[in-house]
Amino acid sequence: MKQKSWKALATVLGTVVISSSLAACSGGTNNNEGTNTGAQSGTDEPAKKVTISMLVDNVQDTVNLANAYIEAFQNKHPNITVELETRPGGSEGDNIVKTRLATGDMSDVFFYNSGSLMQALTPEKNMLDLTNEDFQANIMDSFKSTVSYNGKVFGVPTGSTNAGGWFYNKKIYAELGLKVPLTWSELIANNEKIKAAGQATPVIGTYKDTWTSQLVVLADYYNVQAQVPGFADDFTAHKATIAGTPATLRSFEKLQELYDKGFMNKDMLATTYDAGLKMLAEGKGAHYPMLSFAVPAIVQNFPDNVDDIGFFAQPGDDAGKNGLTIWMPGAGYIYKDSKHIEEAKLLLAFIASVEGTEIASKVTSPTGPYLITGAAIPDDVPAFVKEMLPYFENNQTAPALEFISPVKGPSLEQITVEVGAGIKNAQEGAAAYDKDVEKQAKQLGLEGW
Repeated sequence: MKQKSWKALATVLGTVVISSSLAACSGGTNNNEGTNTGAQSGTDEPAKKVTISMLVDNVQDTVNLANAYIEAFQNKHPNITVELETRPGGSEGDNIVKTRLATGDMSDVFFYNSGSLMQALTPEKNMLDLTNEDFQANIMDSFKSTVSYNGKVFGVPTGSTNAGGWFYNKKIYAELGLKVPLTWSELIANNEKIKAAGQATPVIGTYKDTWTSQLVVLADYYNVQAQVPGFADDFTAHKATIAGTPATLRSFEKLQELYDKGFMNKDMLATTYDAGLKMLAEGKGAHYPMLSFAVPAIVQNFPDNVDDIGFFAQPGDDAGKNGLTIWMPGAGYIYKDSKHIEEAKLLLAFIASVEGTEIASKVTSPTGPYLITGAAIPDDVPAFVKEMLPYFENNQTAPALEFISPVKGPSLEQITVEVGAGIKNAQEGAAAYDKDVEKQAKQLGLEGW
């Protein structure tokens, strides 16, 4: 190949997420635009050799996963060659995807976010409608809702679910006699003890990679919906704002508090995501607010330190309402104007199969349940992945806001850098984000904006 650069638990997650899914999850008509090169209905092998392209972000785990998909797929379909292209992550990568779509230079298949960010790509104009494809029968409805627009389904899951919360170093916790916190005040108390001990940074900040600054705010949504169950609907209808809702403003206040109390590394603005994982694994940092998709990178890069790391949900202010915010996996999409539609369908059908998840599990540790019927996570996942299981088993999960509302402002990561680094206070940051989401909502043509 050429390169240009978790059965029952899944049902639990599906029940949790679908109860508050996007409205646009019904059927639609299939769009078969593009040039047919011999494959029929996404099931047959093309008669001639065909090369298709696939674009993914350049995070090493994503590249490993994509290469594994490609190798296994090409073994099944020897007449199809898949060329892998990579792009940066974060806002830079978003801009590249949007530019390539706007200029007609998009790859045949591309991996991108599900949820609100997907809706910002004008799906009906740029993505192939996959609603009526046979492989959709394998995919749980809870995921389909996050890649739907105007009743049409446009993507397939490209990995397992993720959780937003806090990785922590178990050695530091053991040395200082700390317990996993169930409330924010308990987490603050733990950080105070870590700071006083002077041996490790209490909270790792990696704002050189600006997207990482969002986690404290975004992972707090389980706590928001526990206090204000109807917030997502009111937010989407512009009946509620971030700055004007105490529960959501509290998320920004938590981020500000970490800075105000001096818990974060002073070089946070120059520290990268990879450096943050290294600090956590080596015990130079005690906590790292992060998505569980960091699991494979930890396993791959710090195998001797895996047992030293744990994971807990971001605490709220009520220990009786402790739970985990869940991220849906990203998705694979087909560019609507691809000249190799049927071959691209074959690739997505493979990715959205049990066999596809088995291939994925061999090269990257699952970070939560898969959303493919019949798929399971292997028994040998790291202990800190298993620490997430009780949240799913006890129905203590909620989807992140961006999966139940189409409104997410593109500048959140810059705003949370400013709050997390003390440039703006929580109220200023929340107000700035309200202005940011207003632009996005108007672009989507949502009522009430």
